[in-house]
Amino acid sequence: MNAEPLEPTEAFLAAAKEYGLVFDAGDLSRLGRYLSMLLQANTRFNLTSIADPNEAWPKHIFDSLTLLPLLASVEVETVIDVGSGGGLPGVPLAITMPHVKFTLLEATRKKADFLRDVTDALDLTNVYIVNDRAETIGRDREQHREKYDVVLARAVGRMPVLLELAAPLAKIEGHILAIKGERVSEELTRAKRALHLLHCQLLGTVRTPTGTIVIVQKLRRTPKLYPRRPGEPRRVPLGHDKGSARKK
Repeated sequence: MNAEPLEPTEAFLAAAKEYGLVFDAGDLSRLGRYLSMLLQANTRFNLTSIADPNEAWPKHIFDSLTLLPLLASVEVETVIDVGSGGGLPGVPLAITMPHVKFTLLEATRKKADFLRDVTDALDLTNVYIVNDRAETIGRDREQHREKYDVVLARAVGRMPVLLELAAPLAKIEGHILAIKGERVSEELTRAKRALHLLHCQLLGTVRTPTGTIVIVQKLRRTPKLYPRRPGEPRRVPLGHDKGSARKK
């Protein structure tokens, strides 16, 4: 896929500098090319509601990169981006953290194919694409269940749903980092039961210029019951059904 890199906006560069982000040679060009590919592909099928590059730099690229300080603060070798969609936040992070292995999980084949095009075009040798559902790979003990240092989630769903999809993938003592919006406090209140059932604890939240990052740590193995069947976490979120409280 041919795509000329988009130049980073002055607002993006200023925000990145203020946030303490430092880019290696070639990072900005690859980020610009990725963003160009994303917006180009978006004209053929839905990847993002943001079509203006001036908006996309802060709302997509910078928002994704707000996770960098947290990822740098923990010992991380393996990361999975759940519901990666058009590659956010996984692709910008993989570009800027070439020493970390990223798995981009996307259930929709057309989007997964786009992600493969991106990784090929940008020569992201530290990225692996999985075209499947989180509920399915969350039961794959050989390759995915409890295999990742960090699980990322952006625009995946409300916290009780997100946690059930993400927790089975995290290693014991691993972390879940979720980028959330304005209703994060309400979501966390509703997620208390899910945190308990999934053997996780809320470590805190970090407010960024574009949102709020929720930091969760997994304390013990995820009970065998979770994740439930595909679609069930969204249909009956943990904490909304008394039957979900059973431990097995």
